[in-house]
Amino acid sequence: MNWIEAIKNYEPCCYQEVSDKEIMIKFADEFDDVLTRNNKVAHMTSSAFVVNKKRDKVLMVHHNIYNAWSWTGGHADGDEDLLCVAMKELNEETGIRNFSSLSDSIVSLDIIPVYGHIKNGKYVSPHLHFNAAFLFEADEHEELIVKADENSGVTWIPYFEIDSYSNEKHMINIYFKILSKLK
Repeated sequence: MNWIEAIKNYEPCCYQEVSDKEIMIKFADEFDDVLTRNNKVAHMTSSAFVVNKKRDKVLMVHHNIYNAWSWTGGHADGDEDLLCVAMKELNEETGIRNFSSLSDSIVSLDIIPVYGHIKNGKYVSPHLHFNAAFLFEADEHEELIVKADENSGVTWIPYFEIDSYSNEKHMINIYFKILSKLK
């Protein structure tokens, strides 16, 4: 299923998702290059929210640019299969190879603000990430690998400690929204 169909078929769980879904669809109808970073205002990203088999921990990376613990994820960069994007980013950012998708469907749909920052020596202006998140399960004993150009740490965090690790309130709300769907 292509990315816009996946978003259109997604059933929002709250008013925030209803609103974000509507904006994403309207934006995609009116603007080009939503799947690439060529669109400097907003573009698609995909994230992996990974839980262990006991479902009491989440896998997070310490993101270099934001100096924050967060889920794995990245830009679609033209790839219409957002689930594949999430899987690729999960593997690249953590080294995890043995994981399974708990669903082929989007688990969370969010518009995430990105503040201006320096990346690879160049300034990146503030913009929006239209993010589709997917839910995965992995073995917490598998070896983890740091992707030094993107993160400075990879670890399993007890789910009830996410707010102690992450310093991004808007992201903590998304993480807990996803965790509530596991119950």
